[in-house]
Amino acid sequence: MKQMTHTDLLSEKAKLVRSWSLRATTAAGSGHPTTCMSAADLTTVLFEKYFRYNLQDPLDLGNDRFILSKGHAAPLLYTLFALSGAFSPEELLTLRKFDSRLEGHPTPRFPFSDASTGSLGQGLSIGAGLALVAKREKLPYRTFVLTGDGELAEGQVWEALNFASYYKLDNLIMIADINRLGQSQETMFEHHIDEYMNRFRAFGADVIGIDGHNFSEIDKAYEDALSSKSGKPYVIVAKTFKGSGVSFLENKDGWHGKPLKEDDLKKALDELGDVDESLRFTLKKQSQVKRVSPKKGVHQKSSFTCKRGDEIATREVYGAVLAEIGATDSGVYSLDAEVKNSTFSQDFKKVFPERFVECFIAEQNMVGVAVGMARIGKKPFVSTFAAFLTRAFDQIRMAGIGHANICFTGSHAGVSIGEDGSSQMGLEDIAMFGVLPDSVVIHPADAVTTVKILPQLASHVGISYLRTLRPKTPVLYDDNETFHIGGSKTLRSSQDDVLTVVAAGITVPEALKAYDLLLKEGITIRVLDCYSIKPVDKEALLQSLAKTKKKIILTVEDHFDHGGLGDYVLNAVSDSEARVQKLSVKKFSRSGKGAELLSDAGIDAHAIVEAVHNLIK
Repeated sequence: MKQMTHTDLLSEKAKLVRSWSLRATTAAGSGHPTTCMSAADLTTVLFEKYFRYNLQDPLDLGNDRFILSKGHAAPLLYTLFALSGAFSPEELLTLRKFDSRLEGHPTPRFPFSDASTGSLGQGLSIGAGLALVAKREKLPYRTFVLTGDGELAEGQVWEALNFASYYKLDNLIMIADINRLGQSQETMFEHHIDEYMNRFRAFGADVIGIDGHNFSEIDKAYEDALSSKSGKPYVIVAKTFKGSGVSFLENKDGWHGKPLKEDDLKKALDELGDVDESLRFTLKKQSQVKRVSPKKGVHQKSSFTCKRGDEIATREVYGAVLAEIGATDSGVYSLDAEVKNSTFSQDFKKVFPERFVECFIAEQNMVGVAVGMARIGKKPFVSTFAAFLTRAFDQIRMAGIGHANICFTGSHAGVSIGEDGSSQMGLEDIAMFGVLPDSVVIHPADAVTTVKILPQLASHVGISYLRTLRPKTPVLYDDNETFHIGGSKTLRSSQDDVLTVVAAGITVPEALKAYDLLLKEGITIRVLDCYSIKPVDKEALLQSLAKTKKKIILTVEDHFDHGGLGDYVLNAVSDSEARVQKLSVKKFSRSGKGAELLSDAGIDAHAIVEAVHNLIK
């Protein structure tokens, strides 16, 4: 009997990977078997020979990381770990079932997945975040990212590669599976891999082109990538065939996202031939990393001092307090999109340059980098103008699906920014972050609130959003005031209040001005600072309704009409007999002085006074 060579063994294991990918998708009645098959040989060599991993602890800092950027190939990911001993291969037949952890695209329900993927083009950014932490903290793991060729049309891929080459991430290995066929047609450059290679080189990577079904070429590519000391990320451009291994699927159009029917499955398995079901990958022992728990003390009283009446922009507070938090929590990182002198994240950089990451003007990549960092226990604070986070909403949405622990900070929110005009005004950001399940949205009106709430956002687990202001606002609170997520502050109240005005951020001082104007007329209103928009302080809202003559709440906010403060208040009191009237921004604004624009939007003190008059008639 002929002795099996190493190449023969690889071929048999790759055949088993293909077999399970086919069987799992047929059992599910949906899925993408052919895109799993094109990458079967590439990943078989990786898991058989190079991948180091401790299955008992997916978050072991010695583990290599594997990002499946082409998330529709999830059965491949699941099969690789099943055949490595993470769980029984029989579980693969539960793919896409309601009670299965093996979802159609990877999510945290599958503990061996380093990222939620499926929205294409995001995996390399996540990998770059992981690789950057390894570089900065001298951790031994390598990061592998498997991409498809269709997703290479996404600009974020090139943002990520630009970032990786700038930061010399030679511990990042990208495997580009160039299988030619997309969902509805051929991919941009089909099998002309030189076109891809030239582009990767132009973005600063070391690049090799290979036959993605030739085991010796694949092996050599990994060897070269892992031994490279060039200071460049390494890209393996692999020419492959979709559906490889089965003649009626291989390189054939029309099979994307189509599982095989039972009769076609039988034909495919017959063509693959006998497979040894006992074959398994023996993962390499991970590098030993001495467990050092991050420094995580309790943030005490801030050294940032101010007193009532001082004029301070909430954005000015952000960086200084974050630096103090960074001194007590070594897991905190600050990421900024080249506006650090406006967001004031530069204050963190001055103290902790090794934990500051300049992401330049590439917000989508910045969010992906933060997701990678969060995967291994870091707490990234991501900052830019509120308006510019909107271009990264898909990445933020995917971060939420992945249960990433990230705090986003959007400065320059609302029409109050003034002369810069509409393009710079974040007016949809509360709606954007608030719509995510379990997210937290905070909008401080003054410096003290910002100082007190930031440490709570640092300890919060999940997606949170801090909305800060460009203009200076008066300090409203003494330093001994307490604030908490889900809280609010009643700033003005009496037994004769006719209704409640609820404000947040820049509209709080406007509401206080309106109070003074109305008081001259003998009209008193209750003024509530709802600094926590989500969760909103339902109890305080209901108490205010119970204590005012009219069961009316007037909300006022520097945000578009839908999805902001007014809607959260309306929802909170929807079971009561309250009437809620919203003052909000109902049109695109223009350049002008902040006060002019607040007036033009109908959300300044005079607009509040007019609304109160109308409501109490």
